[in-house]
Amino acid sequence: MTELQQKLFSLADEKYKTFNAKLIPNVDGETVIGVRTPQLRAIAKELFRSGNYREFLHALPHDYFEENQIHGFLIEQIKDFDECVAELNNFLSFVNNWATSDQCTPKVFKKNTERLLPIVSEWLSREPNEKSEYVIRFGIRMIMCFYLDEHFKPEYLRAVANIKSDLYYINMMIAWFFATALAKQWEETLSFVGNKSFLSDWVRKKTIQKACESFRVTTEHKSILKSLLV
Repeated sequence: MTELQQKLFSLADEKYKTFNAKLIPNVDGETVIGVRTPQLRAIAKELFRSGNYREFLHALPHDYFEENQIHGFLIEQIKDFDECVAELNNFLSFVNNWATSDQCTPKVFKKNTERLLPIVSEWLSREPNEKSEYVIRFGIRMIMCFYLDEHFKPEYLRAVANIKSDLYYINMMIAWFFATALAKQWEETLSFVGNKSFLSDWVRKKTIQKACESFRVTTEHKSILKSLLV
């Protein structure tokens, strides 16, 4: 067992392990140690500050869920854009659950949206399968995080709508994306959600459900969305 693994096991909480394992049912429960996210972030921060993190980043695949979480938390601290993208591309094919995919948000991307866009487009263009599932999910979330506000363009909605897949975690992210877009870019997004030809029936209904559960969507807009289900 590595020094890092020993540290993780020393922080293990059996009840939290059981709880967390249920949230990521496609991950082998034996690979979940049971360490809470703030503790994992603290470990990643300490490791990054030490400067001795690159060996860990290249030690793929990892044995435990928590190691993958730390890996993502390390990547999001990298300040050089090219290095960050290179490490992401090396890591994403090993990501096997929504939590690892969704909790890594590189800080350097916020100031490099123009450079990021073609890279995100490449992630979205992958053929949906088990190997690319979380690469595509990650790409959709980057559009959601960085391109629905001041950098918004309607073409980004079409790019996500064009992703056709039977994979649950891709479709859930598409629904989350459009629900968020409804809150931020109502007029443009409604044309996609209101037209049954753009989104699958499942994604469309899940989008409306998520939007109606959101405090960011107005009561008036929720009424309009609910009428689309009739």
